[in-house]
Amino acid sequence: MLRISFRYIDRVSEAVIEEHQVERDRWLRNQSAERAACVRALLGREQVDTGRAEETLGYRLDQNHVGIVLWLPEVTPPGEGLARLDRLTSEIAERVGRQERPLFVAQDESLAWGWLPGGETRSLSLDLVADVVEDRDPAVRVTVGAVERGTSGFCRTHRQAVRTQELAMAANPGTRVTVFESVSPIALLCADIDDTRGWVQHVLGDLAVDDEYCARLRETLYVFLTAGCSYTATASRQILHRNTVQYRVRRAEETIGKSISDRRTDLEVALLACQHLGASVLQPPLAPTADEVSHAQPPGSTA
Repeated sequence: MLRISFRYIDRVSEAVIEEHQVERDRWLRNQSAERAACVRALLGREQVDTGRAEETLGYRLDQNHVGIVLWLPEVTPPGEGLARLDRLTSEIAERVGRQERPLFVAQDESLAWGWLPGGETRSLSLDLVADVVEDRDPAVRVTVGAVERGTSGFCRTHRQAVRTQELAMAANPGTRVTVFESVSPIALLCADIDDTRGWVQHVLGDLAVDDEYCARLRETLYVFLTAGCSYTATASRQILHRNTVQYRVRRAEETIGKSISDRRTDLEVALLACQHLGASVLQPPLAPTADEVSHAQPPGSTA
């Protein structure tokens, strides 16, 4: 009788647990669908009742927000990727000092949108996001918008994070975490990477070649421009001799084919684009000429 009773209880318990799981999964899917529809309405600037939206999302809109986009570059088993992204979103919110639960909205099996609640403060420690990703799940890629307030800020910080993701996807090589405020001019340029490539190559001329020599000139020229065109300050930042800086700046100017005082702002933005987008906006290295190849060969050797 005991054995029969235990078998009966086991079967009933298994059936109840299975039915509970099915109902829970159905409830979660419905809840996720409602939240996703609410977010789409907000982002689409539709007329939305703020109170009902907050109830549906379980998230307060009348506060500061930071939009984030999280994704996994590699393929993961169904359900595993989203669980990792959801867990990482909560850990990021906790590390930057927020006790309220963030908003997490799945887009597919390896991509999600998130919002970190900022409350009344605009001084969120966004530099800690990279530390969290490095410690918890280095395979995940994250882009971060600026701190924005209210319903309009909810949409604006999300758009910034999405634009920054476009940059991160185009960058070669990319980084684990990319913050909008550090790359905002380039993120806005990434709406059309082909046009951006053409513009960068037009501004930099032959300096937009993807080789080590031009990379050194571009780096020194960018530091020189951001240092107020000071040779001394540039030499100090790059740990170079002042004469080396002067030589590189002169060679960069000759390679571009025009004075760096012309279109200085364009030069800075184009050089910044090269830093973040790399080969995506650069020309491939030039093939050596026959004369250069012959000079590179030791005496008596054959090409």
